[in-house]
Amino acid sequence: MQIRENDKDGYSALQLGFGFVKEKHLKKPQIGQFKKANLEPKKYLKEFRIDNIDSYSVGQELTADIFQIGDFVDASSLSKGCGFAGVMKRHNYKGGPMSHGSNFRRRAGSIGNCSYPARVWKGRGMPGHMGDALTTIQTLKVVEIRKEDNLIMIKGSVPGSVNSIIKLTAAIKKRNKKSQ
Repeated sequence: MQIRENDKDGYSALQLGFGFVKEKHLKKPQIGQFKKANLEPKKYLKEFRIDNIDSYSVGQELTADIFQIGDFVDASSLSKGCGFAGVMKRHNYKGGPMSHGSNFRRRAGSIGNCSYPARVWKGRGMPGHMGDALTTIQTLKVVEIRKEDNLIMIKGSVPGSVNSIIKLTAAIKKRNKKSQ
């Protein structure tokens, strides 16, 4: 969709887009960006920083063959949202006794001290919103690439729910064959 250059923008990156969207669902500046590049509107736009932008051009289509079998990738996405969760589900607290008239079952219990420090310590596990946060699973192996379907098969679990968008990048902790 767009190429960011070191001279003009201060960094070098590619802006990629995918997914169909009607023009009436976009704002005027977005429509202008697509018309300037002579491209059809895309629903999702994401920038990827790269060192060498010379081999790319605006309008070029990137497919699954940019990865090879045996490469290692990092998968990032929003994790599954679990809504409001208590401390037993959210932080694996044990909870209280379930019998003998105890009214302390799935609660957090005491959260602070008495006169000192007279506050709740930072990082204390409390009930609240769980999930729906950016999560990255590192060092997943590319097992198969189907060029005709534009699919990448990865060994291991990836974050997110069904039909969520997953960002794949070259693994940080393991070198790929190309970069060695």
